Amino acid sequence: MHALTLRPSPAPLIRTADAERAGRYPHKDGDLHRVRPGVYTRREDWDGLAPWDRYLARVHAYALIRPDAIFSHESAAALLSLPLFGHPLRIHVFDDRRSRSLAHGDVIAHTSADARRCTTIEGRRISRPVDAVVDLARALPPAFGLAVADAASRRLDVTPDWVRETMSAQRSIRGRRRVEWVCEHMTADSESVAESVSRAVAHWHGFPEPLLQAEHRVAGRVYRSDFCWPEFRVLGEVDGWMKYSDDDPADAATTVRNEKRREDALRRAGWRIARWDYAGALRGDGPYDALRAAGLPLVRPADTAQLLGIGRNPRSG
Repeated sequence: MHALTLRPSPAPLIRTADAERAGRYPHKDGDLHRVRPGVYTRREDWDGLAPWDRYLARVHAYALIRPDAIFSHESAAALLSLPLFGHPLRIHVFDDRRSRSLAHGDVIAHTSADARRCTTIEGRRISRPVDAVVDLARALPPAFGLAVADAASRRLDVTPDWVRETMSAQRSIRGRRRVEWVCEHMTADSESVAESVSRAVAHWHGFPEPLLQAEHRVAGRVYRSDFCWPEFRVLGEVDGWMKYSDDDPADAATTVRNEKRREDALRRAGWRIARWDYAGALRGDGPYDALRAAGLPLVRPADTAQLLGIGRNPRSG
């Protein structure tokens, strides 16, 4: 069982009340950025954050102002190091004192007809990981819901049966089909958001189901592939591009050379390799074009409705 820990704020946060007691006034300091009323961070730090890290900083800033809050949905996912998509628009909390959900500013307080349990981690109250998976599988585009469930399965031991049991105990029928689909396809073997989304896209195009993280012994070395269809001698690889970072050009060049040697060895062993990137997966055409070019057949009709909405997420900016 994995121990639950919270992901810390990616930037130091300053409470206005604390600063004013020390004789500083953040609203007058041009070097500070207001994360939310009453909480600031250094502008330089804020400007350097990725969208999902800005969101995590917003969640931590709200926790400083409201330490009693119970975080749910994307806010719980951010704290639990589960995937986020873009910069979520709202802070999500659960409030069982209300009779209906209520949005105020950038915060939405959710309610439920069912009793909800939360867990306390490092002094913060958040939804249980399985509840975060169910809530987000109901609300997110299915490929993104699958990516959250895969990550929770891999990192937090959330199982399909646990997700089904949790959903079945809830009276709400909203999004149940999405949750069931996620339960059918979630796996701890998917190692990145790009892999999870690509797997969903390939399924909706009508390709056969792949083996994940298969090992291939070639000339005394063992290589792993993201996706493998052994009966068709096809391998699939999806790039997230982080491994080709410009921060260390020498390291990136070494990575590219190693990838080239690896693919050459696999091709000599008779494998056809299909490669695409995360952007192509979000468009839907990346996995399709690469896998068809590698000779992988289609085994069922495409689900065009799902393919049209892969990356459309009104919950994020």
